[in-house]
Amino acid sequence: MSKFLSTSLCVALLAASVAANAEGQVLSNDLSKCRSGPSTLVQISGVKTGTGKIRVQSYRANASEWLAKGRWITRIEVPARAGAMTVCVPLPEAGSYGIAVRHDVNGNGKTDLRSDGGGMSNNPSINIFNLGKPSYTKTAFAVGNSPKTITITMKYM
Repeated sequence: MSKFLSTSLCVALLAASVAANAEGQVLSNDLSKCRSGPSTLVQISGVKTGTGKIRVQSYRANASEWLAKGRWITRIEVPARAGAMTVCVPLPEAGSYGIAVRHDVNGNGKTDLRSDGGGMSNNPSINIFNLGKPSYTKTAFAVGNSPKTITITMKYM
């Protein structure tokens, strides 16, 4: 599988999952919310450029909610910064979750497969022959009653 096709599928899946979602709670990136209680400190690496926006969304790790339209729990949007970034994602309770990250490089709110990037918790590989999103089992991670740190590596064309 070519890098282009793998990255294109990743970005397309993320875009489809975040487009027009009116559910969930949009929050600011308040790092103090990841000092205690159920939360995830997402360390994002490989951000290609400092233009546009980074969108981080949390989902419950189950088949019916992972990347499903309108099923995200929290969303944090921040200006992109080239290289590495850290985003705090507060969660409602201890449990199993998945995180999806999208970089809208030009900030136009549209999916541009040749420039936008994406990533998911546990950094799963994308199989274009499956023509579907990675299973929630590949992206799921457990969060207890204290913060958990994860690392997501961005993928671009």
